[in-house]
Amino acid sequence: MIKINNVSKSFRKNLVLDGIDLNIDKGDRIALVGSNGAGKTTLIRCLLGEYVHDGEIFMDDMQPRKERQAVLKRIGFVPQIPPPLKMPVGQLINFSAGVCDSDPERMYAVSDTLGLDANKFKSQPFVKLSGGQKQKMLISIALGRDTDFLIMDEPAANLDPEARHNFFSLLAKKKEDTAMIISSHRLDEVASLVNRVVELDQGKVVLNDQVADQVDMDSILNCEVKLIRAEDAFAKTVSEWGFVSDDNGITWKGIVAGPDRLRFLGVLSRYAGLLSGIKMEEKPK
Repeated sequence: MIKINNVSKSFRKNLVLDGIDLNIDKGDRIALVGSNGAGKTTLIRCLLGEYVHDGEIFMDDMQPRKERQAVLKRIGFVPQIPPPLKMPVGQLINFSAGVCDSDPERMYAVSDTLGLDANKFKSQPFVKLSGGQKQKMLISIALGRDTDFLIMDEPAANLDPEARHNFFSLLAKKKEDTAMIISSHRLDEVASLVNRVVELDQGKVVLNDQVADQVDMDSILNCEVKLIRAEDAFAKTVSEWGFVSDDNGITWKGIVAGPDRLRFLGVLSRYAGLLSGIKMEEKPK
């Protein structure tokens, strides 16, 4: 579905992309990883047709730079940094739906699933929303339409745990029929969402590998964490994940979205010296 042939891009003699070659097929869910400055965002901007570049990019035989309007109709894009749009939320939804011939109600429905009642914010300027609300709104616009390609730059960074689970469930419904690129500077943030990892370093592809595709994207884990003693800092951290304790902060129980397991374990690793036990079991559907 996507062919990237020998693509290079420079800014003022600074080579940011250096001969990128990639083929991405329907059903591929790619983690595009690399440190800051590796070229991830520049590659995404080339895919969106925003930059002139050397080499060729084809999306089903269309070139994003030359046929940008037709290509963008088929792409759901979630940027890392929300644009400073002053238009009201309702106008933004109607405009976005009109561009891709979609029903605005589908975007409102996705926002409800993510825990954001967009109808309440119809008259409010997008720029006035909180960071989490903006992220939910952008995801609602990207997923509330028919797409062949999903390109997402740190898409779940500002989402609360419940919204993350619902977001993963929405992605699960599209995983067979869509090519997805999920950009992140940390593999553990997206590892359970993907079946392929592409790593960039100094504008080159240094890793392009298939990974195990065994995590159910809409699964939920029942979790229990026990400490050797109560700790306020730990309590604050796990409370943000929706965990609660009924024994003065020694035992904490909550749920974690299946694709978030590595991320959650990464959080727990900060408190390794306090841990006395961890249980994680998949919740029956």
